[in-house]
Amino acid sequence: MDTFKDDSNQLDPKVKMKFETILEDINGFGPFQILIVILMFTPRIVLTCHFLLNNFIAAVPPHHCDISTLEDGALFRNLTQAQKLTVSVPLQEDGVPKSCEMFAEPQFQLLSNSSSHNVSTVQCQSGWVYDNSTFTSTLATEWNLVCDRKSLPKTTSTIFFFGVMMGALAFGYFCDKYGRRNTLLASYIVSIVFGFSSTFAKSYILFAVLRFLTGFGLTGISITSIVLSIEWVDTSHRSFIGVLGSLFWSVGNMLLAGFAFLVNDWRTLTQTVTAPLGFAVLTWWWIPESARWLLANGKVERAQLYLDRCAKFNKRPKLSSNFKVETLSTVEVLEDKNYSYVDLIKTPKIRSLTLLTGIVWYGVASTYYGISLNISGFGLNMYLTQFIYAAIEVPAKLMIYWFLNKSGRRMCQAGTLLLTGLCIAINIFIPTSLWQVRAVIATLGKGFSEASFTTVCLYTIELYPTVIRQNALGYTNFMSRLGVSVAPLILLLEDVWTPLPQIILFSMATVSGLVSVLLPETLNVRLPETIDDIEKPREKDVSSRSKDSSGVLLESRSSAGV
Repeated sequence: MDTFKDDSNQLDPKVKMKFETILEDINGFGPFQILIVILMFTPRIVLTCHFLLNNFIAAVPPHHCDISTLEDGALFRNLTQAQKLTVSVPLQEDGVPKSCEMFAEPQFQLLSNSSSHNVSTVQCQSGWVYDNSTFTSTLATEWNLVCDRKSLPKTTSTIFFFGVMMGALAFGYFCDKYGRRNTLLASYIVSIVFGFSSTFAKSYILFAVLRFLTGFGLTGISITSIVLSIEWVDTSHRSFIGVLGSLFWSVGNMLLAGFAFLVNDWRTLTQTVTAPLGFAVLTWWWIPESARWLLANGKVERAQLYLDRCAKFNKRPKLSSNFKVETLSTVEVLEDKNYSYVDLIKTPKIRSLTLLTGIVWYGVASTYYGISLNISGFGLNMYLTQFIYAAIEVPAKLMIYWFLNKSGRRMCQAGTLLLTGLCIAINIFIPTSLWQVRAVIATLGKGFSEASFTTVCLYTIELYPTVIRQNALGYTNFMSRLGVSVAPLILLLEDVWTPLPQIILFSMATVSGLVSVLLPETLNVRLPETIDDIEKPREKDVSSRSKDSSGVLLESRSSAGV
């Protein structure tokens, strides 16, 4: 294969360049790329806070029936508060007042330690009294979501993640059609508007609708920010960026514990974790569009603008000094076509990727959240437990970063999922009396499941070509949130047979781990740009190499298979 440059410094029209070649020329991991990562820091933290916010705003504090209506009698008024509870509210087996029942009439004989058996009770007649020592206000206390309505606080989480599922499909399509940068701004605005609006809701139904829309907007940030970051870095630093973006999630997880500890009102807490998006909107002006996406869609002049900006920031010569627009247009310029989710199933190899990655994402998500919801904790208060659970994720991410570059993506994906399944299986056979051992094994399982989540995010980005990458991320995030929604339902099966939830989670982790073995390896492989890069790969990435006087690697368009 011959590559050449004519006397007018114009590249042969039969010649095309690879985007990685351009990144090498302008520095594929310099101050410009680091700035992008920093600008993505704030919205990634907000994501974690909102995704786990329900743990605090939907908490149900201790409560009992309001007995103030019984204070008409003089004898009752002369009792202490503890004595009033004794004669008015029956006790549970652990000695705690029941939450949803009260005596039809005050039982004064109970003051002399008499039995309360065969005493008639009624449902709470005048509402409830809540213990406000931990929370001044939650969804449960705001709208009395207790007793026969006790499922509604948890339902808000399901509604939120349903919004995330729908947003994943919508923003995945928008990103590939309208660009990463514009879609990111739309995600910021939607999240801010509905995030703050939800704090002014006057009814539970309105709040649930606004939380759905908040989740819809936030998922655009989730799937756009990481892709935009990775599309600007060279091959050797993709795993670093992927893991770093995941570490921001853990930082937000730890900060949420602090925010919730300092802010005990659910409305104020929601406003607190939404407010940083205002700063993110300001920093958006410095975020570049993906040059890969621009070139893939024939927007050559805009791509050159951002590439020149990158070169200047990284203190490298501008591309315009070496290439003309016509030359830059030879970088994977595609036919004028609108790509959609249909393209994920139109061609055989992409269709296979779609099936396999969907199974893996579903297994990763359901296993991760299944373990997270089933760990009993360390016997500490909920804020410290939240912080420790988040901190555990950090060494797991650092560990997986090293293995990603040593063992490859496929081995890490399969290994972490299978080790997660092994931890679940071990705990099935450990007696509940050995709770310390079970807690350690469960924590290890959570670490491995978090490592599998970090891997699958990076792995999926590398598997799909630029033209449908965001559509693919939208689809896989949809499968992920479907797994999240199913996880609580799996845990409810404990009432049917105690080990059944763990057996199901073990099966999911094992099956998805084995499925991931069928995926191709992407370590040190350039990001695919077109569907043909997947469907008709060359036997060798570059069959012959040469460099022109500008130091740009060229590849003949006329070679077979291109």
